[in-house]
Amino acid sequence: MHELAVTQSVLKIALDHAEQANAKRITDLHIVMGELSSMVDDSIQFYWEIIAKDTIAQKANLHFRRIPAELQCVNCSEKYKPTNEELICPKCGNAGARILTGEEFFLETIDIE
Repeated sequence: MHELAVTQSVLKIALDHAEQANAKRITDLHIVMGELSSMVDDSIQFYWEIIAKDTIAQKANLHFRRIPAELQCVNCSEKYKPTNEELICPKCGNAGARILTGEEFFLETIDIE
């Protein structure tokens, strides 16, 4: 259900920027989501269709781009991409890792008319 609040925030950001640009319509939004982010594309799309209704963003297309996860071992500093949710370092077998990428969630661009 946290996708609803996130989708509301995306809509507010888009509407604020569109208003500043004197836009008549928002046509596309490009959203970046990390592989480890707990957001679900389909849920965001579902909520978007409900909350954007009767706004200049009503018919906007949502585009999602996923950023792959990359971790760094806290023991040996090896950088690696986890496989099948396995977080163990492939070099030294340590379970401790720092997330370098994969938790992102942001609105990258807004296309307007």
